[in-house]
Amino acid sequence: MNDQINFDAEWEALDRGSPEERACFAAISVRCNDSYLTECNDGIVNRVRVAPYLSAYHLAEWFVWNWWRLRWEPRSLLPSSSWAFAHRMATVGHGYVWPNITIFSDGERTALVAKPSQDKRANSFRYLSNHAAVVASSTFENAIDEFVAQVRGQLHAEGLSSSNLETIWNALCEERASPELAKRRKLEALLGFDPDEANEATVEKLVGDAVRFGADAVNEIAADHLQNGDVTTSEEIRSIAATQGFDTRPQDAVKLSNLASLSRRQDSAAWYLGAEAARALRDQLRLSETQISNDNLSNMAGVEAGTLTSKTHSTGVSFALDDSPSRGRMVLRSKWETGRRFELARIIGDRVMSQAVGGLYPATRSYTYRQKAQRSFAAELLCPFSLIEGMLQEDYSLEARQDVADYFNVSEFTIRTSLMNHRRIEREDFDDAGLGERF
Repeated sequence: MNDQINFDAEWEALDRGSPEERACFAAISVRCNDSYLTECNDGIVNRVRVAPYLSAYHLAEWFVWNWWRLRWEPRSLLPSSSWAFAHRMATVGHGYVWPNITIFSDGERTALVAKPSQDKRANSFRYLSNHAAVVASSTFENAIDEFVAQVRGQLHAEGLSSSNLETIWNALCEERASPELAKRRKLEALLGFDPDEANEATVEKLVGDAVRFGADAVNEIAADHLQNGDVTTSEEIRSIAATQGFDTRPQDAVKLSNLASLSRRQDSAAWYLGAEAARALRDQLRLSETQISNDNLSNMAGVEAGTLTSKTHSTGVSFALDDSPSRGRMVLRSKWETGRRFELARIIGDRVMSQAVGGLYPATRSYTYRQKAQRSFAAELLCPFSLIEGMLQEDYSLEARQDVADYFNVSEFTIRTSLMNHRRIEREDFDDAGLGERF
């Protein structure tokens, strides 16, 4: 993807406030390609602006303080006040009316979702933009770095080289340059905490678990903390695997013969990559026009078919844990057959798409890139969209969706999500700005 994001400041005069605020008062715009996320109606002068007058200094401080969470913390369906203060620009404060822009990342790509001002009675000043931008997270990083550099340059030009921004920016640069510090800051962000505010013992435990299971898998476990409130430790994973799991033969799990043919993560939405991988695997196994039975799905995962019909289930995450190529354990969370089929398909997809080391393949409820790709893979593997659309014939009613779900032995939610991803039916929340098909 080649989309660009820019945070630009054009300096203006201000005769009040702190020296830093006066030096960095500006007309500030947030622009993705040719679209402005800061478009607003200034009723005082009766004109539409793309760059409202704001404090670049306070915005730069907000970006720097929340850098780790903006960069790594995924979207939450139940955002806390802490999540809001770290991801919603409207919380910057200091007496300014900030744009209603929410920023969050799935680890590979960053979304910036602008919404109009909610109070339409405020005719004197209100934001108008209803636009969602999605950029590579590396592009977002560069845009923040450039904006902070612009603000710091203005401060230095005004003789203000010892500001709080300078202090916290230097600290952030040290953290980003240190692999060990960066690892901890990323874990804190995935856990939903600001720097140094997470429980130190929890972070240390996760760092140790990363040695056993691999950093990528442990990051997924940490991100799931946002959904279920607890952090699953390596000891708990092994205990759950022993008491609630099923034997597997990892070496029998299906592999994609041409993994290199898949799109690059930074270039593709997670749902697109997952669906692409599933179609490639279906083609490889010559399953393009068929349903997938429990026996066939179990064979793909290297487990016994009874795994899917068993009533043994976990209260935590679903996962595969490999002890060796010939021995491992599989744990599924759902107690329903349709749910277990979907979770098993997710783990198959995780194996197919992931190049992780450490032997742990978690399927969690978080919204990281890896988890979103898993869900899309599972949906396309079990019920290809081309077949769904052919069966529905543009009848997207609940009854029709349920008939298709019964045919493929999946939940109606799976059919509905596939239709939303392909823009056949409306999607709510952040995605009603057009985000769903790109993030």
